[in-house]
Amino acid sequence: EVQLVESGGGLVPAGGSLRLSCTTSGFSFGDYSIGWFRRVPGKDLEGISCISNNDGKIYYADSVKGRFTISSDNAKNTVYLQMDSLKPEDTAVYFCAAEFATWGIVVVTATACAPSSEFAHWGQGTQVTVSS
Repeated sequence: EVQLVESGGGLVPAGGSLRLSCTTSGFSFGDYSIGWFRRVPGKDLEGISCISNNDGKIYYADSVKGRFTISSDNAKNTVYLQMDSLKPEDTAVYFCAAEFATWGIVVVTATACAPSSEFAHWGQGTQVTVSS
């Protein structure tokens, strides 16, 4: 069974930091790309960062570039999202998602990540609240 479990969310003051973890199981980690998405009530799901475990490509949305860092630990089947210089507008429920990305399938490039509709497996989400 494929499972993704997010952790690390919480309440933090503006300017603070959090590290989210996405721990996965049930699939060949190196064959998948992992994306971080966030949902603000009343807004569409936003793709903020993705990483290809197959070739190491990384994407950041402009809204988080320079503040967030995505990384992958293949030994732990876990992807991290280090979030620094947090702003109140970063308040959202954060989800990680996985999509098969080998055999020539491209999910992540340096300038784009596949839309959320193309990710097959999702975690339950973790709340991040940034106070002003």
